[in-house]
Amino acid sequence: MKQFASPAFFRPTRLVCCAGLFWATASIHAQSPTLPPAPHASVIDLTLQPGFFTEPGIAIDPNNPSHVVAAFQDNAHAGYSTDGGAHWQVAPGVSSTRFRVSGDVSIAYDTHGHAIISYMAFDRLGTFNYWGHDSSRNGLFVRRSLDGGTTWEANDIPVIQHDNGPAVPWEDKPYIVADDSHSRYGGNLYIGWTRWTLTDSEIWFTRSTDDGLTWSAPIEIDRHPGLPRDDNGALEGFAGGVGPDGTLYVVWAGDGWLQYTVSHDGGKTFSVPRNIIHTAPIMFQVEEVARSNGFPQIAVDAHRPGKPRLYVTWSDYRNGDVDVFASSSTNGGHTWTPAVRVNNDPVHDGADQFFQWMTVDPVDGSVDVLFYDRRGDPHNRDCTVTLARSTDGGRSFTNYAWTTQPFYPAHAFMGDYTGIAARGGHVYGIWTTKPADVKGTVIQIGSAYFGGEDSNQQ
Repeated sequence: MKQFASPAFFRPTRLVCCAGLFWATASIHAQSPTLPPAPHASVIDLTLQPGFFTEPGIAIDPNNPSHVVAAFQDNAHAGYSTDGGAHWQVAPGVSSTRFRVSGDVSIAYDTHGHAIISYMAFDRLGTFNYWGHDSSRNGLFVRRSLDGGTTWEANDIPVIQHDNGPAVPWEDKPYIVADDSHSRYGGNLYIGWTRWTLTDSEIWFTRSTDDGLTWSAPIEIDRHPGLPRDDNGALEGFAGGVGPDGTLYVVWAGDGWLQYTVSHDGGKTFSVPRNIIHTAPIMFQVEEVARSNGFPQIAVDAHRPGKPRLYVTWSDYRNGDVDVFASSSTNGGHTWTPAVRVNNDPVHDGADQFFQWMTVDPVDGSVDVLFYDRRGDPHNRDCTVTLARSTDGGRSFTNYAWTTQPFYPAHAFMGDYTGIAARGGHVYGIWTTKPADVKGTVIQIGSAYFGGEDSNQQ
């Protein structure tokens, strides 16, 4: 969210939708002859007026799948649906009460059906891309909704915070993970993030065993710190997933590799991190996009007998243009399959696919990936949104058009990520779009339904 550090970023956000009710729009049709429409698809604008809205996330309540919650910034906001995405509202009272700015949001449901949003908060930024230099007081926080996202507790809960002072660390891009397994660690909440200092970048971690009310003393879980600038060579993009036995699997990007570690004791300790997949540079330039990256995600499919199948996704430009890739492991992350290209347009066609996000459906084991797609524009500028789905263990992906109306992302900050969640064949995606001839951005939510489709996982 750092690109938002302009005077405009601190203006109050005007959300006329806070008390409004939104209905899903008509079904989506194919954007081009090469992409079929996502089945039973619809797309709605969650923010009815453009603003400085980016970096959304979405989650489904495992206890009541008709409850879906979404989060987005500037500042931290949350929306919710109680009828499986047919109608949406934006809830008030989510942003930080302690700091001027709150963002870099992520969101999860815990085993109680409580919605938990995590975010960073600060007063001002440090030096551009060198966030540990001259930074202000800052910290990481969570806020809870005990009714699934409709109302939120009045006070946020500190995870870690720093007062003003010399060489204040900068805590950046927190990502929350909920353990909804039936293991002894079920109900745990985990947050990992990047810490920027004057000399390096580090991956830090904390856990909560009491529904987010308190958080453990943070620990550094990387093996070797990265470079101190928000660019290639830094450690960034923490993501985690939980297996049926409560094992926590973690990845992040660092120095041309996806780095991986595991906790078997509920986040108390971690294995020595190791490089698992070599990538092209994870930070890259996409034309007319303010900043872009290929940060990884990891997800767990517990359907396979024995060890669960693990999946990772990321994007890079090993083929010249940017593509989305996936790999899987069936032996606990010891070995990984060769990278599979998720977008199915021709290799070297000059079209970029970027800002992917992945989930595994816990009911049918399918893999769903969302990304921005430029295959429909010969000039590689206009974007649509594509949903890719694998039902054969990640060996191949079918691409579906989730949106058909292209948008031009120039002159707006698009954030650093999108979001996706799935359960029982219902898939929800969330992303940022830019209306034509309008200053600002809009958050959209897409839904699709693959009812009755066999997963055919092997």
